Amino acid sequence: MKKVVLADTAGFCFGVKRAVDAVYNEIKKGDKVYTYGPIIHNEEVIKDLEKKGVCLIHTEEELKALREGTIIIRSHGVPEKIYDIIKNNNLNLVDATCPFVLKIHKIVKEKTEDNRHIVIVGSKAHPEVQGIIGWCLNNYTVLETKEDAETFDLPLSTNICIVAQTTINYNNFQDIVEIISEKGYDIIVINTICNATKERQTEARKLAKASDAMVVIGDMHSSNTQKLYDISKAECENTYYIQTLKDLDLNRLKSFRSVGITAGASTPNNIIKEVHTACQK
Repeated sequence: MKKVVLADTAGFCFGVKRAVDAVYNEIKKGDKVYTYGPIIHNEEVIKDLEKKGVCLIHTEEELKALREGTIIIRSHGVPEKIYDIIKNNNLNLVDATCPFVLKIHKIVKEKTEDNRHIVIVGSKAHPEVQGIIGWCLNNYTVLETKEDAETFDLPLSTNICIVAQTTINYNNFQDIVEIISEKGYDIIVINTICNATKERQTEARKLAKASDAMVVIGDMHSSNTQKLYDISKAECENTYYIQTLKDLDLNRLKSFRSVGITAGASTPNNIIKEVHTACQK
């Protein structure tokens, strides 16, 4: 008999659920609804919203051209200037930025005004980091790897504040903080990794260690799902990264006695249930 264990923390986190609910609530009101960037990193959710008439805005230029409608800011957050455009064009604003991300915006703006150089530990290409950059008043550095931290070089008189992308690997954050600390700067470290992220990663590691195979469900563009995959793969060689059930070869799982399942913070519950049920057969 095969044992299939679904992680308690799999699926929508608080911030993602809040953002998705906000869009569906606005659809009901009947106004024209736009999201600035994909509301979350999940193709299936975005497709469903598009079917319901929600339009995706990709650029500032597209936003500047709008004169009516409701703009919903994505869960990952946006630079400060996006709020200014929405306000100047008298558009209806619904801010679905995750509260944990909003907290980072507030921190970096305050610390930059205090003349501290902001170090963001995260992926520069990620929309959350792009949003944080937009609150740093051009006084920032993004560090992604330990190698980046080792080559970080500003005058020793520079005062620094270190924050993290909410979904990054906690160990990576710690390593980078340690390297920067040893350089002798005046540093304030604020661990802004979301608790849900840390709990999810800890559970994935534990589950992967105890399983013959791991299935990680989430969008291929989801940073937090990619981290779950990396953590699981390090502990369990037979780890599979899928978006939906159709990506999973169920025959491969037949030879395993125990299968663990986890999912990223933007993976809908119906997809997780479908995969869980199929793995139990």
